[in-house]
Amino acid sequence: MTIIKKLILILSGLIILLPHSILAQQSEYDTLPPPRKLTTSQAKVAEKNYQKYCALCHGADRQGHVNDHAPSLRSKSLFESGVPHAILRPMQYGRVDTAMGGYLDEVGGPMTLDETWDLTYWLFEKAGYQRLRLSTNPVHGNIIRGEQVYQKECASCHGIKGEGITGPALGNQSALAHNTDDFIRHAIRYGRQDTPMQPYKDKLSSDDINNITAFLRSKASGWKMEKTVLKAFPTPDKYVINKQGDDPNFNLADGMFVSSDDLNTALNNKNKMVLLDTRVPSVWQTAHIAGSIPFPYYADLDETVEGIPKDVQIVAYCSCPRAAAEHTISKLRRKGYTRTAVLWEGIFGWMQMGYPVMRGDIEDIEEK
Repeated sequence: MTIIKKLILILSGLIILLPHSILAQQSEYDTLPPPRKLTTSQAKVAEKNYQKYCALCHGADRQGHVNDHAPSLRSKSLFESGVPHAILRPMQYGRVDTAMGGYLDEVGGPMTLDETWDLTYWLFEKAGYQRLRLSTNPVHGNIIRGEQVYQKECASCHGIKGEGITGPALGNQSALAHNTDDFIRHAIRYGRQDTPMQPYKDKLSSDDINNITAFLRSKASGWKMEKTVLKAFPTPDKYVINKQGDDPNFNLADGMFVSSDDLNTALNNKNKMVLLDTRVPSVWQTAHIAGSIPFPYYADLDETVEGIPKDVQIVAYCSCPRAAAEHTISKLRRKGYTRTAVLWEGIFGWMQMGYPVMRGDIEDIEEK
């Protein structure tokens, strides 16, 4: 037998002896070619859209956690594993029961389909990382063990029920629908750079990472997808509610903030005011305080203030819980609107305190 044949046999034996997990890890991290390159004009529009719609919460430099714990949009582990769909879908359709609204025009948002795609690719180009070829196969694990590890390692940031606290809502229906098991596992393994999300690849065993992944995936089982039926926006003659009512005479904290208790009392007393929902209009469609008008924080005030008088009390609210509303009220005050206030608790706090909202009409979405 020649020396070359002996070497081949030895190497073959070593390959056979290598653990399956090592071989699998090598194959699953092959790289993908980059997505299409934006033209100069497309990139300029995408950057403008980012600063207009996204920077308030995600930061002007995409650093994340500026408001509402919005995630970083420049983390290596996100962009090497999440383009396009893990970035595109939450931008288009939002995250139900979170502050992240849908920005696609078909759900009531301000951007076209092409603009959402271009913004996704602009974010990828700015991040500057290669895409990894992650598996689309399910990750198998012990769900019971996964829940135990999740509660110990993850719940303090992501919530006992995955509802999100300082970290994203991992039990969110739309997130689980749009993200593959391996996308979730990759995030657990490598964390999110420049954010509080640490990598767990050296802290937890591969089995336990699989177990958490399987546990999170199990929370999507049996959930029913729903779609909001879009309603027409209020016309200017509807902007002022309780037109014959008295002024609410709020006692504002720090000259800015009104409590949910005081606002609810004013509404029950039929006081005269204007309510501004400063979120993206798609979430106004889902749920809003009765009588409020969609008045998104990114809107051109010269267009949106028409029909809003300066002598009526204005209350703005958002879900983050105050950033978008404060941003809007600050702009209004610079325009001479002095009868202005921000709802301190935001709409999520309002709902958690048991105060009513108008729910959007829902229709079923058939699975295909």
